[in-house]
Amino acid sequence: MSGQERRPHGGRRPQRSGANRGPARTVQPARAVAYGVLRAVTESDAYANLLLPASIAEAGLDQKDAALATELTYGTLRRQGTYDAIIADAAGRPVSEIDPAVLDALRLGAHQLLSTRVAGHAAVNESVNLVATAQGRGAAGFANAVLRRIGRDTPGAWQQRIESAARSDDERLSLRTAHPVWIIRALRRALAAEGREDELDALLAADNASPEVTLVALPGLAEPGEPRRPYAPTAFASPGGDPHRVVADAAGAVRVQDEGSQLVALALAAARPIAEGEQWLDLCAGPGGKTALLAAVAHESGAVLEANEVVPARAGLVRNALRAVPGDVTVHEEDGRALAASRPGAFDRILVDAPCTGLGALRRRPEARWRKSPADVADLVALQTELLTEAVSALAPGGIVAYVTCSPHLAETTGVVSEVLRDRDDLVELDARAILADVARSPLDLADDGSGRVQLWPHRHGTDAMFLALLQRTPEGESR
Repeated sequence: MSGQERRPHGGRRPQRSGANRGPARTVQPARAVAYGVLRAVTESDAYANLLLPASIAEAGLDQKDAALATELTYGTLRRQGTYDAIIADAAGRPVSEIDPAVLDALRLGAHQLLSTRVAGHAAVNESVNLVATAQGRGAAGFANAVLRRIGRDTPGAWQQRIESAARSDDERLSLRTAHPVWIIRALRRALAAEGREDELDALLAADNASPEVTLVALPGLAEPGEPRRPYAPTAFASPGGDPHRVVADAAGAVRVQDEGSQLVALALAAARPIAEGEQWLDLCAGPGGKTALLAAVAHESGAVLEANEVVPARAGLVRNALRAVPGDVTVHEEDGRALAASRPGAFDRILVDAPCTGLGALRRRPEARWRKSPADVADLVALQTELLTEAVSALAPGGIVAYVTCSPHLAETTGVVSEVLRDRDDLVELDARAILADVARSPLDLADDGSGRVQLWPHRHGTDAMFLALLQRTPEGESR
C-alpha cells in the first residue's frame, strides 16, 4: 500500500473542513488540556512548563484533574522517543508518516497504556475521541487500531521488542531511558570528566523523575518557609497544593525557582564583600528569576542592578519578576554582546546566564531533549563565547563575572571558559567551589578538577545541572 493510500488513516494529508467528521465527541478535561499543550509544543515550539499552568487555570481544573493533566503532559513528553518507537512498530510505518495531530494523541494514549494505571479502555477511547474531534472518523479508526495493538502487549514486552532492534548499546539505552543518543554521550563525557561515569544511570533516571517544586524567598522581602532545602539559604520546598497561590499571596516576594539557580546567583553576590554603589548587570536576564534574587540582594547591600534581555516578551517577564523588589531596575532590550561592548569597564559584577541547550533541566523541560540536536551546540558555543568575552570587557578592574549555563555539556561549560581565559591575560579564575561552600547551608558533593568550577547535578544535589565559573578582571596594569 502506498503512502498516498495510507494518509487518510492518519498520514500527513490534513482532512478537509468537515470532511469525514462525525458529531463532536466528549473528551475528559484533563486529557483535553494535556493534548492541547502537546499540540502547542509540537506546532509552536511552546514550553510546556510555561503553557501548562495557564491552560489548567483557563480550563478551571480542580486539584485532581490538574494533577492528571500535569502527569499526562510531562510523562508523555519525557518518554516521547520511546513511545514513538512503539507507535511506529504498532502502526507499521515511521512516525514521520503519521499526521502530527494524530501522533500527539497516540503518544498521549501510549503513555496512559504503558506508564500509568489508567484503565486501558479509557486510555484508548479518550485518545480516539481526541483524534476524531481533531481529524475525523478515518483518522480515529487508524488511532483506534494502533492503540489497541499497543494495549495487547505488556510494557515489558514492548520494551524488549524495540530494544531488540537497536543497533548499539547506546541506542538501547536511549530507548530504555528516553534520551537521544547524542545527549547520553554528552552526559557520559561530563560525568567522566569528574571521574563519575558510573553515575550515568542515576542521572538519566533523575531526568525522568518529576522534580520537587522549590521556592525562593527574596532576601529582605520574605523568609523561607518549611521544609527548607539543604543548600541555598533562600530556598524551601513547596508546602503542597498550588505553588502559584503561595507566590500570589506573597506578592512576588516568594517565587518558584530551582535551588541550583538560586545558588549560582548567590555565589556571584558572595564572591567578595559588596561595596556601596556597586554596579551590577544581569546580561541575559529572561525570564527574570535570577534577576529578582540579585535585585533583592543589591537592594539590601546598596548596589545598583541593571538587566538586559534581547527578546521583548521575555524582557516583559523580567520586569514582572522585579515588581516585588523596591527601587528601579533598568531592563534593556538589546543584544547582550552589543550592550556589554558599549559599556567598557562599567560593572563590578556581571551575570552571564547564557542561552544553552538546556540539558541540565530535562526533568523540568522534558521537550528540550527532542527539540535540540548536536548541530545546535556549535552555534550556542559561539554565542556563549562572544557573550562572555564582551562581558569581561564591561567589567571594571577587579570586577567579577559569573558564567552560568543550565547545561553540563563540556563544550558549553569548561570549553567556553577555557577559550575566553586563553584569549585574555587580564583574568583570573576564582574558586567558585569554595565560594559556594560558604554560601551553602550544608556541604555540597562537588567534583574537584583543580579549576574551582562548579557543576551541580539533579541526581546528586536535587537541582538542575547548573554550571558556574567565576572570573575576575585583574587591576589595571596587572596580568595573570
